[in-house]
Amino acid sequence: MAYGRDENSSREMMSGEEEMRKMNGRGKIEIKRIENTTNRQVTFCKRRTGLLKKAYELSVLCDAEVALIVFSNRGRLYEYSNQSVKATIERYKKATSEPDNKGSVSEANAQFYQQEASKLRAQIGNLQNSIRNLLGESSGSSCLRELRNIEAKVEKGLSQVRSRKNELMRAEIDFMQKREVDLHNVNQYLRAKFGSPADNLRMIGEAERADEQQTSLMAAVGKSDYEIASSEPPYDARNFIQATNGLQRNNRHHA
Repeated sequence: MAYGRDENSSREMMSGEEEMRKMNGRGKIEIKRIENTTNRQVTFCKRRTGLLKKAYELSVLCDAEVALIVFSNRGRLYEYSNQSVKATIERYKKATSEPDNKGSVSEANAQFYQQEASKLRAQIGNLQNSIRNLLGESSGSSCLRELRNIEAKVEKGLSQVRSRKNELMRAEIDFMQKREVDLHNVNQYLRAKFGSPADNLRMIGEAERADEQQTSLMAAVGKSDYEIASSEPPYDARNFIQATNGLQRNNRHHA
């Protein structure tokens, strides 16, 4: 018997779907009231979800103020608004009111934006007062309870700042330790390849001493050559003439 009831209910749903799927010449669903209660409720849930999704997409893509109100046939309320349903309704009332009493649509929009600007100014003022309280600039006119609240906020902020500072310091220490290990490994590699720094310094000292000895030796050799050259008598043209005359007389005598 239960199987027969399920079969009958499935047949009713299929017949309702067939009624819903009656097509016109364009291939679209014929829009009319769904007679079957179950099918009507299912269609309501699906179309309501799609409508709310479309309203959300319209508000996000086009930066529009959207308010959607839906009542089911049982009187249940479904609503969506990217701002506030009440505020949007008030704006709608102002925009659609008679021009003689409330002004035109542009005036209503201007009034709405003025109200929004005043709200923003109030928020900015509250934030500025909070900043002054945290800095202690307006503590003279504050009571004991307000000062305690400000102190608690400052301590909470300081704890967060200290926590962040300690976190950064730990990260910096870890980085420096890793850098130290890398430099130690590089130092070991260079020491194995080129020798220790002490050996290198010793070799450099020996090379410098050898250069100094060679320089001093060259200086001594140059000095001795200079002394030998300076011990010879200086050149005199008269001696050259006398030696020439003596050679000529000897040649005449032998001739």
